[in-house]
Amino acid sequence: MAGQINRVKSTNDLELKDRLVAINRVTKVTKGGRAFSFAAIVVVGNEDGVVGYGLGKAGEVTAAIAKGAEAAKKNLIRVPVLKGTIPHEQTTKFGGAEVILIPASHGTGLKAGGAMRAVLESVGITDVLAKSKGSSNPHNLVKATIKALSEMRDAYAVAKARGISVERVFKG
Repeated sequence: MAGQINRVKSTNDLELKDRLVAINRVTKVTKGGRAFSFAAIVVVGNEDGVVGYGLGKAGEVTAAIAKGAEAAKKNLIRVPVLKGTIPHEQTTKFGGAEVILIPASHGTGLKAGGAMRAVLESVGITDVLAKSKGSSNPHNLVKATIKALSEMRDAYAVAKARGISVERVFKG
């Protein structure tokens, strides 16, 4: 059961908010001059355990953001959020980016920067300690954070996978 991603089946009943993580201007030099286009990485979430990301490319910024938001709605995952934090510590790598997520007590706040903050806010996590090591590329940071969140399992999921009661999970 480890590594099983909890995908969201339907987006009809979800009220998703999108956040722009990064925008990149791409220049293609042709015989007739320079052609500009834009690439936007967007994170969407309902701030209640559902999150997804997408990349949109277009000739205008607004169109790139809209395409990114539509792409993000196609790969949503469900994340266990317990009392505003994550169930356990998680370390994950994607490309050159390494992400460390540590649960925090109520009132700590969201100690995360840049691309990781956008993902964690979209999920609805309010108290967590996060650190990124290696690459600060927003694309890889977003993907590493989503990968780390998709690997999270709460006590109920562990108990169901092992076929035991929740109380036995905590006793060991």
